[in-house]
Amino acid sequence: MPPAVSAGMQQNGAKFIMKVPLLDLKAQYNSIREEILKATQEVYESQYFILGPKVEALEEEIAEYCSSKYAIGVSSGTDALLISLIAADIGPEDSVITTPYTFFATAGSIVRTGARPIFVDIDPDTYNISTRGIENAIDEMTDEKRSGLKAIMPVHLYGQCAEMDPILEIARKYDLIVIEDAAQAIGAQYKGKRAGSIGDFGCFSFFPSKNLGGFGDGGIVTTNSEKLYEKLKIMRVHGSFPKYYHKVIGGNFRLDALQAAIVSVKLKHLDNWTVARQENANRYREMFASADLENIKLPVESQERHIYNQFIISVPEKRDDLRSFLQEAGIGTEVYYPIPMHLQECFSNLNYKKGDFPVSEHAGSHTLALPIYPELTEDQQGYVVEKIKEFYLN
Repeated sequence: MPPAVSAGMQQNGAKFIMKVPLLDLKAQYNSIREEILKATQEVYESQYFILGPKVEALEEEIAEYCSSKYAIGVSSGTDALLISLIAADIGPEDSVITTPYTFFATAGSIVRTGARPIFVDIDPDTYNISTRGIENAIDEMTDEKRSGLKAIMPVHLYGQCAEMDPILEIARKYDLIVIEDAAQAIGAQYKGKRAGSIGDFGCFSFFPSKNLGGFGDGGIVTTNSEKLYEKLKIMRVHGSFPKYYHKVIGGNFRLDALQAAIVSVKLKHLDNWTVARQENANRYREMFASADLENIKLPVESQERHIYNQFIISVPEKRDDLRSFLQEAGIGTEVYYPIPMHLQECFSNLNYKKGDFPVSEHAGSHTLALPIYPELTEDQQGYVVEKIKEFYLN
């Protein structure tokens, strides 16, 4: 049955429309408003806006939360990937294995160093990189190509860790760096280990829509290596150490103190928000089952702690029509990602073609993200499922 009419529903002719945004950051802000204002006021009073005590405090908190020895605040999740690649000495003539089914920054950061991304298809259940695919890709390389392979960049997509044990085993076998793209997975766990603490680098984003988001761009890199930590600190300030003395070329990868202060406040609430997302995911499962929508594939939990940065369904047909139908009903959705990286025009020089990675291509045309944010109500979820059922029954 559809949810009861409430204050959140608007009459549209003979129909009622309930507004269900994909994400409601205003609701989150209202719950922590006074904490945020206090923290940001402290930054205004200090007039210390770049790096400094607030950034150092957040770095310690994130390192502890992610079970890593060190954390280095940077300017964005994209720059977290880029600075990690630079610190790993990856550049022209090198190559990095990664997934084509990801946000652009994953592949884009590799290309910006002059290196070549080598794409590997994904697992059809988790949408994370296929470990068997990694092995096959390396097996098919010539000795010359294998000598240029320097790293693996797995993506912990949608809030769930990739299969890291086989990846680490492959990395040890071929002496490869492992850079975890954990932009969507802060707090996710794999066999008792937190995302970002498993490889050589862990890269996180504080983009506002993330589970732990700032009020603008920001990111952080985690590592357990003191040597890499010291190198990252130098690289984020143009390669300067001491100040104005440059032995290497870095970049302006600094994290603002305001963003650090805001993220630090939010970090205290993150576990509670994660529990709410997990409860919403479980409720969706119950509702889809009750609605007899068995032809719709729901997220698979293959690891011990999925944090549900997104709740992704896969539909057998008419994904774009469904999205339009839901939009008309007041429901926000998103498509992650309609065009896999190997089919992006800017990577045409890599000489991939349609059909090379069929699982990624299928996901790009059949998946849809539903609202999953912590403040989502049971009535809103019921409305979402009811509308999906209505679409496929008509």
